[in-house]
Amino acid sequence: MRRLYLFLLTVALATTVGLLPLQAQTSGYFLHTVAKGQSLYSIAHTYNVAMEEIVRLNPGSDSLLRSGQVLKIPQTATADRDSAQRFHTIQAGETLYQLTVKYQVSAQAICAANPGLSASNFRVGQVVVIPPAAPDTDSRPAEATATVAAPTTPQKGWREMHRVARKETVFSISQLYGISQEELIAANPELRKGKLKKGSLLFIPYPKSEQGAQEQPVAQTPTVAPSNEELFDQSREVKKSWNPAGLKVALLLPFTDTNGAHGEEQIRMLEFYEGFLMAADSLKRQGVSMDIYTYDTKGNVQTVKQLLANGTLKEMDIIFGPNHAASMQALAEFARQHHIRVVNSFSNKVDQVFNNPYVYQVNTPQSYLYSEVYEHFIRKFGQANVVFLSDGMSQEKKEFLKGMKDELKTNGIAFRQVQVNGEVDGTKIIAAMDTLRENIFIPTSGTNTALIRLLPHLTLVRREHPHFDMHLFGYPEWQTYTSEHLASFYELDTYFYSSFYTNNLFPEAIRFIQNYRRWFSKDMRNTFPKYGMLGFDTGYFFLKGLSEQGSGLDDRIGQMRTVPIQTGLKFERVNNWGGFINRKVFFIRFSNQYELIKLDFE
Repeated sequence: MRRLYLFLLTVALATTVGLLPLQAQTSGYFLHTVAKGQSLYSIAHTYNVAMEEIVRLNPGSDSLLRSGQVLKIPQTATADRDSAQRFHTIQAGETLYQLTVKYQVSAQAICAANPGLSASNFRVGQVVVIPPAAPDTDSRPAEATATVAAPTTPQKGWREMHRVARKETVFSISQLYGISQEELIAANPELRKGKLKKGSLLFIPYPKSEQGAQEQPVAQTPTVAPSNEELFDQSREVKKSWNPAGLKVALLLPFTDTNGAHGEEQIRMLEFYEGFLMAADSLKRQGVSMDIYTYDTKGNVQTVKQLLANGTLKEMDIIFGPNHAASMQALAEFARQHHIRVVNSFSNKVDQVFNNPYVYQVNTPQSYLYSEVYEHFIRKFGQANVVFLSDGMSQEKKEFLKGMKDELKTNGIAFRQVQVNGEVDGTKIIAAMDTLRENIFIPTSGTNTALIRLLPHLTLVRREHPHFDMHLFGYPEWQTYTSEHLASFYELDTYFYSSFYTNNLFPEAIRFIQNYRRWFSKDMRNTFPKYGMLGFDTGYFFLKGLSEQGSGLDDRIGQMRTVPIQTGLKFERVNNWGGFINRKVFFIRFSNQYELIKLDFE
């Protein structure tokens, strides 16, 4: 009977190993399922591989990439488990415990390397980063079986697992198994970080005196493997100590350039800082205490590095800045080393967000922004006749338009493209319309020059055929043209997408503008976005979040509810080991009933 049991177990394991996804783990690549918004660029930076290498394993991925598509990603780490981190795609039936055994890495180490991983999202297809094994974890078993009990044949250097009981100590457990405390700690390096917890599981090594006898079978009492919930609960990282009595906040911004001058960029940064101070004052009135440290980076990397060498910044709870992407690498590494959150409110290309859990990116990366727009557009105009409108000159929205057309095709939505130029004539536009359906026109350029060329053709059709159901759809930069084209926007029932928008007639905006003028005796510049409002919104969001959630902000950031003046904020972790990106997008509508409507999608 025992032989039959072993035979059946061998067959079962062989069948499991034969699955393609499992083979991928050991064939020089692992599998990645493309998520909404991911681009070839973001995936390459997520795994620190060249885009060319991904394309080599996935021909055609450089021209077409869809959500849900499975890619082979080259495993760049060497076979030596102590040399570098690796990536692992979770297979059907796998558990966190099995990963600890397979890679000889503690659950604490895996959880620390994947702060976005939890028992609830530990599922098939998820990719996790496996950190290098510590030198003193060699005593752990080399591989796991699919069973939940400890193997009946002892593994080299590892005897069994022990579940810690109430009042047990390192000393009492080592005495129980006839080993030294040093041997127990060497097999369980997490014991160096704190006290024993009741219910936690420890690896029990063989005593050094018995190392030569390990190859002989020894009867053991099977130990039930811990569940994902148990291991995640036991491995939850101890957060940085938190002092709710006062936040320590730093801003690293280029208030002057290297020559001490104040150009356009410096003026925007000053407005951001001014709005930030207004947010801090508002929270102070609510009882939130904070110390704010402000530094001029002068817009160069060397100054940033000099500031980071200042011991004061190591004590910060959060740092805002810098403006330049070149300085972000040094700041992000500093933030990782000292467990400090860093918020970049300006660039939409912050590569560090893909592999640094302390980075927050406010300005949504382009591919993620576009994916949100496509989804909301299809939800809103899925039954409409879509017409792309070209002036024959400007075509700077090629990437946006290609993605939009691909999404329309995927969802079975027909579209046309029309070019109009020269003398104002509505013939081509009418020919492209469906007079029985809603029609939505999307210019192929977002420039003001293109609008000047296209709007007369559309308004002519609108006035000659007022019964036609037609709309105009466009781009975030259009909000800076409203003073010139406001009447046409209303007449054409215009929509545009954005992550930044404020209506100066909204009560919150009116109060802010009045207070800003009172505080600083000036008006904000007409920029997109308005930097004073950007400073207020981001400052208020994060400072309020830290004051309410403390070190648990990362886990509960999706529950944060503030009413921004201009900036949409909806942060999601970009992967299990990376930081957070803002995915908030809304549509602004200038209706033909002369209403200004903000469409907020949840």
